[in-house]
Amino acid sequence: MKFLKALLLVLSTTPLIAQNQIFSVATIPPNLLENANAVIRQKSRVITISDVKLMLITTKRVVTVLNEQGLKDLNAAEYYSNSSKIKSMDATILNKDGQEIKKIKRRDFKENSVSESALISDNKLVYLDYTPVIYPFTMIYESEVETTNTAFIPSWYPLESTNLSVESTMLKINYAKNLGFKFKELNFEPDSKIQKSISDGSLTYTGTQIPAFKYEAYSPAFQNFVPYVMFGLTTFNLEGVQGIASDWKSFGSWMYESLLKNTDELPLETQNKIKQVVGTEKDPLKIAKMVYQFVQDKTRYVSIQLGIGGWKPMLAKDVDRLGYGDCKALTNYTRALLQSVGVPSYYTVIYGDSDIRNLQQDFVSMQGNHVILSVPINDKMVWLECTSQTNPFGFQGDFTDNRYALVVKPEGGEIMKTQEYTPDQNTQISKGSYTIDALGNFKGSVEITSKGTQYDNKVSNETKSQDDRIVFYKNYFTHINNIKLTTIGFKNDKELVEFQENLSFEAAAYATATKGQLLFPVNAFNQSSNVPQRYRTRNNPFEIERGFYDHDEILVSVPEGFSVEAQPENFELKEKYGSYKIEFITVKKNQILYKRTYQLNPGYFEKQEYEAFRKFRETIARMDNAKIIFTQK
Repeated sequence: MKFLKALLLVLSTTPLIAQNQIFSVATIPPNLLENANAVIRQKSRVITISDVKLMLITTKRVVTVLNEQGLKDLNAAEYYSNSSKIKSMDATILNKDGQEIKKIKRRDFKENSVSESALISDNKLVYLDYTPVIYPFTMIYESEVETTNTAFIPSWYPLESTNLSVESTMLKINYAKNLGFKFKELNFEPDSKIQKSISDGSLTYTGTQIPAFKYEAYSPAFQNFVPYVMFGLTTFNLEGVQGIASDWKSFGSWMYESLLKNTDELPLETQNKIKQVVGTEKDPLKIAKMVYQFVQDKTRYVSIQLGIGGWKPMLAKDVDRLGYGDCKALTNYTRALLQSVGVPSYYTVIYGDSDIRNLQQDFVSMQGNHVILSVPINDKMVWLECTSQTNPFGFQGDFTDNRYALVVKPEGGEIMKTQEYTPDQNTQISKGSYTIDALGNFKGSVEITSKGTQYDNKVSNETKSQDDRIVFYKNYFTHINNIKLTTIGFKNDKELVEFQENLSFEAAAYATATKGQLLFPVNAFNQSSNVPQRYRTRNNPFEIERGFYDHDEILVSVPEGFSVEAQPENFELKEKYGSYKIEFITVKKNQILYKRTYQLNPGYFEKQEYEAFRKFRETIARMDNAKIIFTQK
């Protein structure tokens, strides 16, 4: 009997061993190893939507990790909450030859609450935390997750990240036809390695032999050029609330009726208080500013992700009582306050990120990850970031600028574009002077005024410690060795949305002083030294998401008795990517005025243009480092 049992065990495990050995690293095609830190050997996901309140997601993922950088591509993790449950979850680790070395059960996975100091959530994350003994290795991961939420059907990315190749990937969606299933393909090329098949109540995508690609400088945001597919339902369920997504107008009406209606009640005491704050003011813009400041002074940000609270804002009266809320709650609270003083405003759903990401105008579904407030004033929309205690009124910065968002009105939704900061609004104006003594030592001061997204880049310096400020400016003026900051002062004008830096510093031996000559780079305050990387073969398009405009006027002085022996020529460059101009104006024999203007234009460009852009930037870097020679006579 013992012999028979052993024989049966061997026979039953032999097919599994043989199956796993197909995942030997030696069987990976050479072209899939190029530029790859990991290889998806096989990925299959089956999504079955059998009812408006039932979606089952079954996943099998086989990943060969070639090195430490590839660990991030394991992606063996699932969330669960009161509306979602993990039905099964396990993993198997194979060595480079495809032989099993470890079995990991559901109980061996780690689990974390998503809640953090500024986040309250009923979501739990269950994930594989595996530290390999040796590379390469392969993971086989399988899971089954069931959810009542059908508002969010996972998008399908055949290629998930850079430096990751794909041997085989498949997605199949089975759906009940009465729910109005829909999908949208983005960034698909005619010669795509992706196949699609549609049958009655089913959609399948497959992809094979997709090589990895490296990240390249100035590549667009991943979702802006890599193929992927979005999915949605016309009739869906969100935490027990049934929704309709047939068009943006009706979708906005559903959001208003189901998520916003009756959430804006305020205590009478607060209504009276905000009316006292406003007083006799009639200008809606000034009233909105007063209300915004009231919210900033009274509240702080805490994210709430409990059940429908992950999508439905807290009651305005609760925010008023507690003094905190998430983006939804604080936006809705500001809306309620404005309403109480006669100024209309609208709850607005958006993708918040430093990479510009739009809501898809022609695909109606639950999209976005953030909420702001839009206030129509004098035929113009003012956009308010209600989670910030420091933002100037109406300033968006690079988190919500220049993208399409859903404005939710009582009569329905409307897709609108937020403010775009053009180069002439993203300005940095520098005025200053410096002197070089006979030994080459530097002493100077400069006033730098920044607006638009350049304001956004600088304003955080105001709240830094003195030590952190010094570190920042040493990095900012990295071309000046031995720099010593003597004055660091700021003026933050929130009315004009201007940030002014007043700096003075000195440095030993900035100039090379030899035999009565002083040689030094004339541009001491605003050198653009970063030259985009050169690629023998550029594979990706490139994008400049935001442009800017810099103008510098700097007075340069050397001791009496010195005069210019050699200086750069005045220079001007104009390309589609921007423009650049420098001028040298003689004030005295020992004094020149250096004027510099540099504008970078936003745009999306094909890969064939990258080298021309790189040379444009290379020329600017060279001219910014141009040196001048003063000689003592």
